[in-house]
Amino acid sequence: MEGSQKPTKVLPPNAFRELEPGETYSPVVPSDQSPPEVTLRSILIGVIMVVIFTFAAAYIGLKTGNVIETSIPVAILAVFLGTFFKRRNSLLENVIIQSLGQASGVVVAGAIFTIPALYVLDLKPSFLQIFLSCLVGGFLGVVLLVPLRRYFCKDLHGQLPFPEGTAITNVLATGEKSKGSAGKVLLMAFGAGFLYDLFVEFLHLWNHHLNSKILFGKFGRFMEESRFELRLNATAVYFGLGYIIGPRYAGIIAAGSVLSFLILVPLVYFAGSGLQTPLIPPEGVTALVRDMDAQQIFANYIRPMGIGCIAVAGMIGILKMSKIILSSLSLAFKGLVGKGDQGEVARTDRDMTPRNTFAIQAASVLGMLFLFWYISGALTTALVGTGITFALAFLFTPVAARAIAIVGVNPVSGMTMLTLIIACLALVATGLRGDALGMSVALVVGCAVCTALSTSGAFITDLKVGYWLGASPFQQQRWKFLGIFVASLSVGGVIWVLANSYGFMIPDASGQMVVNPALPAPQGNLMATIVEGVMGGQKQALILFALGGLVAVLLEMATVPALAFGLGMYLPIEINMAVFFGAAVGHFIGKSGNTEEEKEARKEQGTLIASGLMAGAAIIGTIGAILLLPQIGAPMEYIDFLHVSEQGAGSFAQWYEGFGGQLVSVFGLAALVLACYFLARKGAKWQLEEEKEQT
Repeated sequence: MEGSQKPTKVLPPNAFRELEPGETYSPVVPSDQSPPEVTLRSILIGVIMVVIFTFAAAYIGLKTGNVIETSIPVAILAVFLGTFFKRRNSLLENVIIQSLGQASGVVVAGAIFTIPALYVLDLKPSFLQIFLSCLVGGFLGVVLLVPLRRYFCKDLHGQLPFPEGTAITNVLATGEKSKGSAGKVLLMAFGAGFLYDLFVEFLHLWNHHLNSKILFGKFGRFMEESRFELRLNATAVYFGLGYIIGPRYAGIIAAGSVLSFLILVPLVYFAGSGLQTPLIPPEGVTALVRDMDAQQIFANYIRPMGIGCIAVAGMIGILKMSKIILSSLSLAFKGLVGKGDQGEVARTDRDMTPRNTFAIQAASVLGMLFLFWYISGALTTALVGTGITFALAFLFTPVAARAIAIVGVNPVSGMTMLTLIIACLALVATGLRGDALGMSVALVVGCAVCTALSTSGAFITDLKVGYWLGASPFQQQRWKFLGIFVASLSVGGVIWVLANSYGFMIPDASGQMVVNPALPAPQGNLMATIVEGVMGGQKQALILFALGGLVAVLLEMATVPALAFGLGMYLPIEINMAVFFGAAVGHFIGKSGNTEEEKEARKEQGTLIASGLMAGAAIIGTIGAILLLPQIGAPMEYIDFLHVSEQGAGSFAQWYEGFGGQLVSVFGLAALVLACYFLARKGAKWQLEEEKEQT
């Protein structure tokens, strides 16, 4: 499996292959050496990375349904920032920085799946509730994985590919000899994303909501009468997301959107426009199909199909991993035994002591018990919630770790849905129903388990990177708790800010509460639907969910990733078309160049450019959200061209909403494409020059 991977010049030749009988692996930094590892520099930079990337990942995750991968950008920035220090031997310090910074992505992944559902259901969680559920879940994810570290990293050396860990290791290892051109490209792309989304999202210099009804004139309006409408959200955050996803998965997501919005929406209108009653009456929908626009038809009739497709795809994923689940259970039980005394163990093979691991595990369980008692006020409910959380986290932790080690993808979505269903059924059995209390407890269980799984899956990558490079496992394990703590504080703050400045649900023209397109939070809405359906006993248009599930089954039979397609069916088309556009641009930029060497170098710049664009857009998105808070007077509105115009004569607002505002947006998007092309060309030139100097 590993023979095709080529180690860098810094890594030993047996880094990625299975060892021969009697052969041992010696890391880049041998165990008998102790260069700087945990220093003020590594801890301070790591904590700053946690805060920045937590805000960035949360903003992007709530807007797009995808959490940006923070590990590689953090590793690149760690190497780049190291060039500013006189002491350049910073390899193990960079491992600690990367390990700390990566906590941002894993905590956000756990939070955005479930916490927005509390807002969608109007349960209004407190900051303490968000913080503790993420903190305890993250801590459980770390301590449950510590006993398995030696098995995954050492015993299975060369047998598991660790795709993400391989990339991070190569970044850190080669960074010791690099001049940091990758960091320059990342920072310039960051600036481009920051400025572009500042212009379009907050200053509103032009209308980034491209719409065929306006751009295509009479033809567009004619098509809109049949509810055929093409949209594209021309922002840097979606463009960068598509760039980094790549054309295959972006194309599958776009295909799901084409089916739902350009085929099913007009079909529903055609079938229901002549009826005097709703076509299929979902709960609370009384409007006739003929009176609905394309967005309302999509929200009421097509989005539930997307939910069904996502749910069934997640269940299929669990079934596919059934063998991994069963084999991983034995690892979990074996890991609990541990070794009481590690004796004279080499620095590179020393874990936290079992005593400390168990103490933190017990404290995490007590913290969860306190949290459920605080929410419910009932000891029985607290005990049930705590038992479900620990049992599922314990069972699924090795599954998440092995999935990341094999394919680099954590099946956390399917396991979180399964967790919520189990939690809801168990809580209903204890007497709770679909009131605020029952749904709050179920979603907090889901948040804790989801955070534990995302943490354990990513943490095994951290530990494998440290194993390859020669870091001290016990140092990585100790300081991971600090990263989880800071990320839990940050994610609680950013979700509160976004919920209060944007809101997850807004009223439409008829007064019905619908998903806010500025903050769709797809996973949160999906989890809210599951909890409400299982515990609330509400009538749902089950045929719509069933049709979506059937689509997932057919896609699996055709070997098409059903989860990605279902996400395309669920998310608004303006998001998916923007993602597809970014992927297409990235593909063509990667194909440009005069030689194969130059083409490959430009292709490799894609991760840097996309990460920078998304991080820059996310940071201005978070800053803008803070400056829109009514609690501080919404100062951003005073420099918002559109808001100022609407308060005055409104001539700019009319231009903004019309053909002129969208035409300028087309030129603005073209400028962003050119900026990415020139960044890729410049970055490739720097990369090739550095490679020549190293040979």
